[in-house]
Amino acid sequence: MPLVLYNTLSRKKEEFVPLKDGRVGMYVCGITAYDSCHLGHARAAIVFDVIVRYLRYKGYDVTYVRNYTDVDDKIINRANRDGVSCREISERYIKEYEDDMGALGVAMPDIAPRATEHIPEMIEAVEKLIEKGFAYESNGSVYFSVRKFPGYGKLSGKNIEELESGARVEVDETKKDPLDFALWKASKPGEPKWPSPWGEGRPGWHIECSAMSAKYLGQPFDIHGGGRDLVFPHHENEIAQAEGACGCQFVRYWLHNGFININAEKMSKSLGNIKAIGEIREIFDPEVVRYFILSSHYRSPIDYTEENINNAERALVGFYTTYEQIVIAGSSAHRPFALSLSKGEQDLLNKIQSLKNHFEEAMDDDFNTAGAVGSVFEVMNELSGYVAARKKNWTDATKDICAAFVDAVSKISPVLGFFGADPAGFRERNKRFGVKRYGLDVPKIGSLINERAEARGHKNFARADEIRKELNAMKVELNDRPDGTTEWFVRS
Repeated sequence: MPLVLYNTLSRKKEEFVPLKDGRVGMYVCGITAYDSCHLGHARAAIVFDVIVRYLRYKGYDVTYVRNYTDVDDKIINRANRDGVSCREISERYIKEYEDDMGALGVAMPDIAPRATEHIPEMIEAVEKLIEKGFAYESNGSVYFSVRKFPGYGKLSGKNIEELESGARVEVDETKKDPLDFALWKASKPGEPKWPSPWGEGRPGWHIECSAMSAKYLGQPFDIHGGGRDLVFPHHENEIAQAEGACGCQFVRYWLHNGFININAEKMSKSLGNIKAIGEIREIFDPEVVRYFILSSHYRSPIDYTEENINNAERALVGFYTTYEQIVIAGSSAHRPFALSLSKGEQDLLNKIQSLKNHFEEAMDDDFNTAGAVGSVFEVMNELSGYVAARKKNWTDATKDICAAFVDAVSKISPVLGFFGADPAGFRERNKRFGVKRYGLDVPKIGSLINERAEARGHKNFARADEIRKELNAMKVELNDRPDGTTEWFVRS
């Protein structure tokens, strides 16, 4: 099955055919580094991280570029508020972002350019636009003339009449037309500035991505990505600038991830419901956050609620709890696989050996991570029942079947970025997050567990049951074994 993806530009799924056989150039808009990043930034980073991983899994040589905007009105305002330089603000939040992304398992892109390091390329692009009649200088600033670019609106579906009547536009007396946007901004007191043919100033936001993507990937290139909120005006303006300057197509495939809502409301600072990545990864295992995001299709909206994130945690804990037994059973498997299998065992083994194909079918269909995850759980649930029915009286066939599943998961997990942890290590790590999330008193829990063990030893089962109920009220569940309670965990 060929890889197909939904192209925002054409508004339909298309077979992916790279410009150069076996090679992919991909550019994704990164952050404007003026504040701590939130769950929406995490979603974009994780989504495109998985897309890059899957393209490489398919054998493509991928050059992945993700930029940093390190000069912008928001950065300037934050610097003025904090009484520090713009560079200090941008470097602070770039580092924080990279720390957050590293914790979430997001690999660094191949190239992570900063806007301020590419001022000459931006100036050159603006000069081309002026030369070709798409831009004009006014009082030291330069603007792109939207009406002179015939294809304006082709990505977002907007038209000039709609923009005139309904869009909020920046009021600026230096513009010839209120729809025009800034390519270069004349300097103001206290702002960062660079020399240019039009006087000292700084670049507009949109021009940086056009210039940097062209430098590192050429034009046209294969894939441009970002959040859905960037379709207009940012990506629309990128197309106008790049195609106006070059006279050729800018990007072949446009991919946009959906929004994250908070309790069914749009996440926004005005509503005070921003979920910072640092805040979330303090109380949930980063693998849980990654699973939560990828268990939905990347173009669909996600609703972050306490129930939904807890459900994600429960699903992942359930996976590793079952997977641990499968790993143990498969660790002593013979090679090659046993030849003596019942029909039911052979059917199960066939499903396991088809898991990789089902995973690829889902991912080839517009990077459907939700379907890919579902295919893993579907097979594992059947395998779990098979293993449990044998109560650790595992035959060679059981061991071989479990080993086949572990082998299949080992090929899938590096793409998704979860399912690959040591099960016992994950459970212990996840328990620590649960303790922190609910503010649990670990010494008290240990004391109650010891008291319960003593009560059971004296056959005071009424008191033992009371203690269990007390622990359950604290969201603590016990794992009783014949040799005693050796493990406890925190219930989501």
